Amino acid sequence: MGIYLNPGNELFRQVINSVIYVDKTGLIDYTNSVMNTTQKEICVSRPRRFGKSIAENMLAAYYSRGCDSRELFSGLKIAKTADFETHLNKHNVIHIDIQKFLSSYPDMKGMLAGLTAELFFDLKMEFKGVEYYNTKDLPRIFMDIYSQKNEKFIFIIDEWDSIFRVHKDDKASQKEYLDFLRNLLKDQPYVSLVYMTGILPVKKYGEHSALNMFKEYSMTNQKSLAEFTGFTEKEVEMLCQKYGMSFEQMKSWYDGYLVNGLSIYNPKSVVEALTEKVFDNYWTQTETYEALKVHIYRNENGLRDKIIQMISGEKISVNTKKFQNDMYSFESSDDVITLLIHLGYLTYDFDTKTAWIPNKEVQEQFISSIEDRGFEKVMEAIHSSDELLKYTLARNSEKVSEMIGKVHMQETSILKYNDENSLSCVLALAYYSARDTYTIYREMPGGEGFADLVFVPLKGNSNPAMIVELKCDKGADTAIDQIKKRKYAESLKDYKGNVLLVGISYDRKSKEHECRFEMAEV
Repeated sequence: MGIYLNPGNELFRQVINSVIYVDKTGLIDYTNSVMNTTQKEICVSRPRRFGKSIAENMLAAYYSRGCDSRELFSGLKIAKTADFETHLNKHNVIHIDIQKFLSSYPDMKGMLAGLTAELFFDLKMEFKGVEYYNTKDLPRIFMDIYSQKNEKFIFIIDEWDSIFRVHKDDKASQKEYLDFLRNLLKDQPYVSLVYMTGILPVKKYGEHSALNMFKEYSMTNQKSLAEFTGFTEKEVEMLCQKYGMSFEQMKSWYDGYLVNGLSIYNPKSVVEALTEKVFDNYWTQTETYEALKVHIYRNENGLRDKIIQMISGEKISVNTKKFQNDMYSFESSDDVITLLIHLGYLTYDFDTKTAWIPNKEVQEQFISSIEDRGFEKVMEAIHSSDELLKYTLARNSEKVSEMIGKVHMQETSILKYNDENSLSCVLALAYYSARDTYTIYREMPGGEGFADLVFVPLKGNSNPAMIVELKCDKGADTAIDQIKKRKYAESLKDYKGNVLLVGISYDRKSKEHECRFEMAEV
């Protein structure tokens, strides 16, 4: 057993021994299936704290010849598969963390030379009697071992993309690094499997990639690995039952990542909430929001308005294909939004090509990031949203109309709107604080159409549910009539109790708002 060659299983043992462990060994079944095939190079990119290192330690513990892991895996899902015994501790594993090498050497040439020297030290200790042509050429070192000993290797590489985040402007070093990885891994007979992880997908240059042999799984498309991206809803629901925590609140705080149609929760935050018995902002506490602020303050092609729309609950169309997979090549708002998807600040629906803020935890981070620098009007609307909700529940038509009008008639309007859809976005922002006590749905299907806004009370909230219908150039009474005629209350399938019907209209000519209320029951 070496430091990088055939490591032990202690790190995965610590995971298994933790208070909360969710079995993700099904990933091993997949890597077994692609080993020694043309699909053997895998690059998985996920946000920080989404279990990348745990997955790598699991793979190293399972495959490495440097330990006996039968006891660790015997009660897990992988033990029930046909290939469990075939690969258990039967392979040479190289497990490296690029971030550690990057922080240990002053420049790229030094880092690559140091990585080569440290790996060679492990290799020569394990494989005796090998004649090496060039001990400073890592691909040739592995080829010499393969040709003389017929030994192949599994490469597990963590933080592969760290250079693109730490030295984001050093293009020469980036290219040197990519060339090194390509020469080491591409079309090499000594490679049985590569499992490489980072936050960013493989770096592009124009439309091409130096590492085009990789099959990529990213936050824009995790494909068949979606269930291993984080905790699934079923897994979280079972954990909430076990630990006596509210699944409804857990969902509000940490759900929202849609990965190829599967609802995924942030593992770090779920575990912290369960063990601490408190719902709070855990994931974003691991890194200052300054990084998010840098990207929000960019305003390529109307990015600012798109950020405001997403804070209000909107989904934004985005083209993720042109993103160059780095931290500096931004040509449009789509590039910045795509980066925020990979960083975990936004989620993405592959089918509809839309992005949005996933949950309350991340929403708080956005609010903290826009408290100045041109977002003052937005913050003013958010700060007054408590008062707006109070007047709405009191059915004070005059005050509600006045406050909504104030949001619209700011000296610089938050969003220009001339139709019901845009008005709906502004109203969702104006009622921002209602998210603490309600689940808010936009365009919720029910009855014979789609209700503009539906407010469903969270547990512990004794206030009525609310259905809000919006109209332009038509009276507020018309909006109330539509709610009743089209039976929008049927959208409240799991709710029983009072429902406040809210009709809001906007006259584009007079620029005045009108509000009407009616109480119903379901």
